[in-house]
Amino acid sequence: MDTDYEFDTMAERNVPNEEECGHECEGCPSSSTCESAGAKTAGLPKKADIDVRHVVLVLSGKGGVGKSTVSVNLAYALAAHGYKVGLMDLDIHGPNIPKMLGLEGQRLTILGNMIEPIKVTGNLAVISMAFLLPDSSTPVIWRGPMKMTAISQFLSEVDWGPLDFLVVDLPPGTGDEALSIIQLAPNVRGAVIVTTPQDVATMDAMKAAKFVKKLGIPVIGIVENMSGLVCPHCKEEIDLFGSGGGKRIAGELGVPFLGSIPIDPDLRKAGDEGRPFIIRSKDSPTWKAVDHVMEELVTEVEKE
Repeated sequence: MDTDYEFDTMAERNVPNEEECGHECEGCPSSSTCESAGAKTAGLPKKADIDVRHVVLVLSGKGGVGKSTVSVNLAYALAAHGYKVGLMDLDIHGPNIPKMLGLEGQRLTILGNMIEPIKVTGNLAVISMAFLLPDSSTPVIWRGPMKMTAISQFLSEVDWGPLDFLVVDLPPGTGDEALSIIQLAPNVRGAVIVTTPQDVATMDAMKAAKFVKKLGIPVIGIVENMSGLVCPHCKEEIDLFGSGGGKRIAGELGVPFLGSIPIDPDLRKAGDEGRPFIIRSKDSPTWKAVDHVMEELVTEVEKE
């Protein structure tokens, strides 16, 4: 992939900040006529030419909270509802989506001048940096501009076809990947914030939620993962990491709380085996919890 790309960041331009102009330009209804907005957006990359109704971002304030699990199951749930879905793995330095979908070792092909995504089902396709690496242990040592180029190509040079939803799995934090996809992707429907119950995780989740709101992107809802442990013997739940943190911050932010998912060895096993948990046995309490969260997600995402 071509990585010769230059991008002049907002911080390097001498333009007014929000306090000076009184507007949050990204997503602001006045941005088309506001002089400050014009100064801020001058030189920014154009939106990618991709036929998609809704782009849904899945992110977290910190790593290890299960956002990739939520991304995979959300994409599967949307596809199961009959929607045409793309799943984009933008965790460029740690791409795990292919592992969770049983697609390790797959390689991308080019037809004409377009990259073909890897098909998971008839109406679900995925793209990931992992498909371009020699093996799963190869590190990606890139600075921001190179990552932005890859993201642009994942959008514009992949033959997605018409999509109802593009689910984007982002790396932890509020860095280059999140900024780039918001700048480049059209029709961003909103963000799903994944957290665990502990204060240290919810604090970072609050930052992620405020980050997307600051850029004019709505928060679709909060998911609390690892909310209690399902005992493999008695099937009772133990508050290993506590519970309720996700619901609390959803209330503070005034956004939907989509539900809680407990820790369950079978959920971990599903990811390791490359089969989304949402298509596994419906007997366990964890499956019901995951299904409830996915249904809530689908309901919120479908809202216009």
